Amino acid sequence: MSKKILFEALQGKKTERPAWVPFVGCHGGALIEQDAETYLKSGELMAQGVKEGIKRYNPDGIPVTFDLQIEAEALGCELQWAKENPPAVVKHVLNGKSLNDLNMIDENSGRIPEVLKAIRILKQDMKDVALYGLVTGPFTLALHLKGTDIFMDMFDQPDKVKELMAFSNKIAKQMARMYIKAGCEVIAMVDPMTSQISPEAFREFVTPFATNFFNDVRNQNIFSSFFVCGHAQRNIEAMCETKPDNVSIDENIPLDYVKRVCQDHHISFGGNLQLTVVLLMGKEDDAKRNAVECMDIGGDTGFILAPGCDLPYAVPPQNLIAVSELVHDSYKRDVARELLEKTEEVMDRINLADYGQAEKVIVDVITLDSEGCAPCQYMVEAVKSIVPLFNGLVIWREHKIKEKESVEFMTGLMVRNIPTICIDGKIKFVSTIPSRDELIKAIQDRINEKFFLKLRQHRSQLLVLAADDEKSVQTWENIQQAVKELGSTVEVIRMKDPKQFERYGVASTPAIITVREQVKSAGRLPTVEVIKEWLKDLG
Repeated sequence: MSKKILFEALQGKKTERPAWVPFVGCHGGALIEQDAETYLKSGELMAQGVKEGIKRYNPDGIPVTFDLQIEAEALGCELQWAKENPPAVVKHVLNGKSLNDLNMIDENSGRIPEVLKAIRILKQDMKDVALYGLVTGPFTLALHLKGTDIFMDMFDQPDKVKELMAFSNKIAKQMARMYIKAGCEVIAMVDPMTSQISPEAFREFVTPFATNFFNDVRNQNIFSSFFVCGHAQRNIEAMCETKPDNVSIDENIPLDYVKRVCQDHHISFGGNLQLTVVLLMGKEDDAKRNAVECMDIGGDTGFILAPGCDLPYAVPPQNLIAVSELVHDSYKRDVARELLEKTEEVMDRINLADYGQAEKVIVDVITLDSEGCAPCQYMVEAVKSIVPLFNGLVIWREHKIKEKESVEFMTGLMVRNIPTICIDGKIKFVSTIPSRDELIKAIQDRINEKFFLKLRQHRSQLLVLAADDEKSVQTWENIQQAVKELGSTVEVIRMKDPKQFERYGVASTPAIITVREQVKSAGRLPTVEVIKEWLKDLG
């Protein structure tokens, strides 16, 4: 481990090997057998967990904690805790208070004293590893304070949003100063919710404040980084324009694209090991292949190898140890590179071609985990809030890709980015939280589509076998009257040919036969077993 290599990379210089920064957040709790809540509330335990991470993973830099709710909690937001994830904001303080009611944070606010304690402990014992202080970015903090109403406010009350952003940026700068004073040598602004807005909105609402933040950090002679996760490729250029020393991204964004944009702006870059499919659920060979792919793309100039975000609590340590060994041993990198060339990854894909054919509309939200990922949390909340409006016609489900079954489901639906909303198996919203009206319209459109599809697939007929005798004529008139009074769309057909009577086995008329046609298969090859079931239904 060598923070010298990390500092060279942060300055965009060529390094003898890749700089390595594993984002050990609540995973540090797993390393010392503590649940996330207990761990993230104790400075001593956080220091102990980070030390264990340093011992096992041999990093050049490491965050003291990865918890984007620290500032929100200190300002009065209510949190919901979990055993294997950072907490989530469940009550937004500005829903009941005004911005003027909130006080500036200090070293005694909320859990801040515990984080500062952890920094001081680590600073004494771990002198060759750079400590990262992670600050919640102003847009994500503003969303924690205000809730998803902020997206509409950006159109309706832009000045109010900018006022809130200015306040959130003051909080971020205060946090950075406290972290620097305690001993952090790299300050990272983590602003995942910026993935939800356009480059134009980013430049209007984020750029002025992020630029101010990074200037403030730079004036204190400290390195800075801008972390983002989610489908934020469109905003990489705008992020670079705020002039951090580094941009760090997750697996949703191609590393080669980020490399090109960052190098054009003379900014270092980092990423983007796959968190779940590889590090959490994969084997050591999977981790090695993914790591060498990232290192080959990243190159030897201004690149920092890191996971895309906070490491999941239950990541097998051996997978990260395998990555660390590649970082520090060029021979093992060559071996892994050979393995990559000779191994073709194959994943069985479940067949979801007929998914979404049930009576009710199914809304699937594919997430990292709504308990620990802010964009995932707010996307899930958007769905939960509108489902009751449909009076039982809609079912919603969250698929956390920390679970193998959810990864298979995600692959089956061809989902490539998270979070994503699918409606009846069709991808509708990718890495962008829809507005309430947009989501309601998308679901209502599917309900309407199903209704009309059902009408087409259940065509019915009423066959009237009747000659010209008085009873048959009266029967036909009665049917015509019934159809008129009901406004029925059932097709009514009158047959007079005696040969047709014989065909239906009718000995006397008038006779009435109901026919219901139902489409059982269209555009696919039914199996013998399925056809047998259809035949059984027909008797």
